[in-house]
Amino acid sequence: MKDHSQTPSLEDQLVPLRARIDKIDAELIRLLNERAGVAHEVGEVKKVFDAPVFRPEREQQVIARLQGLSRGPLHDTHIAAIWGEIMSASRALEKPTVVAFLGPVGTYSEQAALDYFGNSATGLPCPSIDEVFRSVEAGASEFGVVPVENSTEGAVSRTLDLLLSTSLSITGEIALPIHHNLLALGTDLAAIRAVCAHPQAIAQCQRWLSTHLPHAERRAVSSNAEGARLAAADPTLAAIAGDRAAAHYGLQTPAAQIQDDVHNRTRFHVIGGTPPAPSGADQTSLILSVKNEAGAVYRMLEPFATYGVSMSRFESRPARSGSWAYYFYIDIEGHREEPRVAEAIAALDRIAAFVRVAGSYPRAR
Repeated sequence: MKDHSQTPSLEDQLVPLRARIDKIDAELIRLLNERAGVAHEVGEVKKVFDAPVFRPEREQQVIARLQGLSRGPLHDTHIAAIWGEIMSASRALEKPTVVAFLGPVGTYSEQAALDYFGNSATGLPCPSIDEVFRSVEAGASEFGVVPVENSTEGAVSRTLDLLLSTSLSITGEIALPIHHNLLALGTDLAAIRAVCAHPQAIAQCQRWLSTHLPHAERRAVSSNAEGARLAAADPTLAAIAGDRAAAHYGLQTPAAQIQDDVHNRTRFHVIGGTPPAPSGADQTSLILSVKNEAGAVYRMLEPFATYGVSMSRFESRPARSGSWAYYFYIDIEGHREEPRVAEAIAALDRIAAFVRVAGSYPRAR
């Protein structure tokens, strides 16, 4: 049996460590306020030149630089999260950032918006993706966040259609891991008569629902947060949503992580704001169409190979003209101002019937 009589107590060992942490925290708060003061000066200079407050390419470069300087134990994801919030707070001192998202409060779209702009941004929940676009176009919000693609269910067609018709540019992207939870007022699965969720969320949890709630109705609603709102008022209803919805609507989690694909992710576009300058890790989104003739799609893709531009996404949507024509949504690596990308786009202009550069922006971290 070990003799602990000579060993300092837990409290004796923690006291000096806590004192060191308190001293470090005091220095950190001094430096953070000093940094915020300099950020405010930057804001004053920007006002003179009418320059944008939010510069995603600059913020990405700052975070990448700090990640390169770090020697641990903080991971790169920790550094990105910490400095993202620091810069969000600094931006709020210059000018409130209003961001529209598909509501109500508690959706994954809201989570994506907060992940990208930080918790100091002001969220504006909208009832539909159309309303997110309208909000930014009308100036009610500076930015919008819209879902564009899910790794399980594919493209969000309404977003693609609106990107074709809007004058707004894509200025950023977020790749959000989707962790679906079953939410309800209680924890008894036998009490659940219906599950309310967005159709894509229901589709992403089909296997789990068939195994654990085979007799429950699957009821499609406008958003997962709307499902959570309904479940909060009826003990026979359950929702499929994330932690934010559970906290906001006061729901319990009878089952967590019920998505069929553990790697399920949704990609969101940021729309609105000033088009970002090159960051060194960029992506460009294009919308193209070609004449309905043999070899047209092959010729459309040829400039990418000629100029060494890599494609990361290729999607088609009917043009709704009744002539079996299609629009092609393509993501390529690089910024439109890079010579090889600019040359490829110039070649496309000569080949394609329609070319729209929807935006060049930093790739999701």
